[in-house]
Amino acid sequence: MLHSALINVMVKAARHAGRSLKRDLGEIEHLQVSLKGPANFVTLADKRAEQMLYDDLAKARPGYGFIGEEGGTREGADKSHTWIVDPLDGTTNFLHGIPQFSISIGLRREDTVIAGVIYNPANEELYLAERGKGAFLNDQRLRVAGRRKLNECVIACGLPHIGRGDHELSRREMAEIQNKVAGLRRFGAASLDMAFVAAGRLDGYWERNLQPWDIAAGQIMVREAGGMVSGIEGDDDPLKTGHVICGNEFVHAELVKILKPLGK
Repeated sequence: MLHSALINVMVKAARHAGRSLKRDLGEIEHLQVSLKGPANFVTLADKRAEQMLYDDLAKARPGYGFIGEEGGTREGADKSHTWIVDPLDGTTNFLHGIPQFSISIGLRREDTVIAGVIYNPANEELYLAERGKGAFLNDQRLRVAGRRKLNECVIACGLPHIGRGDHELSRREMAEIQNKVAGLRRFGAASLDMAFVAAGRLDGYWERNLQPWDIAAGQIMVREAGGMVSGIEGDDDPLKTGHVICGNEFVHAELVKILKPLGK
């Protein structure tokens, strides 16, 4: 299938860094002797993958800005374009040899994300989307699921862990949602949760306290697959608030209705 030059640049960069992460994943299974050893190794894997992504993207599009999880913001001469990159989304999964992690690359033009690539090198699943051109998984067109009854839906969420987030609020949210859905899931990689919504594998997803690089590519993926994405308020920008709700039009509205009052 033919893709734009822009998507081809992003895919090439993701696959290149993905080969490095896949090698590192194989090593981690042998190196998991103590938490300190593999944890440091993962940090090196993160940084190496991000540098590879930066080098490849900067070579292909000189002047674009770059925001990465590891290296922070790097200003470019072209102020209108910025790459928003997570070189390893799902670090804890990666650390434990769980093959649910990804490279996430979004491209923002002015204030709008115009393209996204999410790549899981462990299973070779490559999600991509470009504004106005649809969303795809390994060249298969994606559409969000069409379910309109919450009690038939499987919903994913984030769970705050030690030192992160509001645990009490999280418990209240889960208690409300659990009573209304067919299943609740926590997979541990925000970009892939959003990609799964785009693919119709999940009916909806919400999480609080995320970073732009967790959300950028997933946001355009869901929208190009016909879904809705917002912050918890229902009409706010998750890239600015760090909170996200997504699903088809019905599921999105229902999740907003349930979750919005709980955060007050």
